Amino acid sequence: MTTANRVPAADRHLIALDLDGTVLNHGFGEGAGDDAAGGHIDAELAAAIRTLHEIGHEVVIATGRSVDATLPIVERLGIRPEWVVSANGAVTLRRDPLAHRAYRREFVEAFDPSLALQKIRTRLVSARFAVELADGGFLYTEHIPTGTLPAKQRRVPFEELLGVQASRVVVVSPDHRLEEFLDVVSTLGLTHVSYSVGSTSWLDIAPDGVTKASALEVVASHLGIGASKVFAAGDGRNDIEMLQWAAKQGDAVAMGQAVPDVQAVASRVTGTIDEVGLLAALRDRFPVLR
Repeated sequence: MTTANRVPAADRHLIALDLDGTVLNHGFGEGAGDDAAGGHIDAELAAAIRTLHEIGHEVVIATGRSVDATLPIVERLGIRPEWVVSANGAVTLRRDPLAHRAYRREFVEAFDPSLALQKIRTRLVSARFAVELADGGFLYTEHIPTGTLPAKQRRVPFEELLGVQASRVVVVSPDHRLEEFLDVVSTLGLTHVSYSVGSTSWLDIAPDGVTKASALEVVASHLGIGASKVFAAGDGRNDIEMLQWAAKQGDAVAMGQAVPDVQAVASRVTGTIDEVGLLAALRDRFPVLR
């Protein structure tokens, strides 16, 4: 692609994309673009994301996944973004210009999860607990079946989760229905931490004030991209702050299958993941894709 094809610097956007339920569809069976742990990526959507990246927009993957589970998806998309946000904003990666496709941990937010874990355990005694360490390791009390967590894992007693430096805490409670889980979480009175609850009985806890939005705001500042040139898309409760931030002056898109709480904070709602709603939203925003 020649320089003439590139977007003018004044029109360059920060395009922040959630992965699961936004880029990745886990409802598809095996086929082109499928991966056992990563789900299906629509071929036209992947091509559109590559086009935006290649003409000079800053595509930033912003996900709750661990670093280990994020970078293979970036690879599958065929892009080499300068920045990648993982662990719901607690870990921000920057591409190493001296190494092909290598990333370094540019910003890592960590906290001692002891008080939060002890408080949750009093109400969710049968829950499974895990801690993603600041250095990328992962400690867990019982197996948590998901492809979004680090490869380097170690099972430990609950007590060994206390007093560590964590970038994220994961609490999964398969014995609770989502509504019951939400009721319990709402009564915990968690303070000085940021947390979000997924569509299943899954709780993510991050350091105080750390969200996808807080990490993306730092990235936007480094890139010199103003708020009106932000496009963000997501479908989960962990995307709410990101969509609120983007909606202030930019474009915040909620996926069609997102719960009402997520849709309410977005600028607009697109189609579902099965309808490849992100592709429609990108085409609406960026004429080069039409």
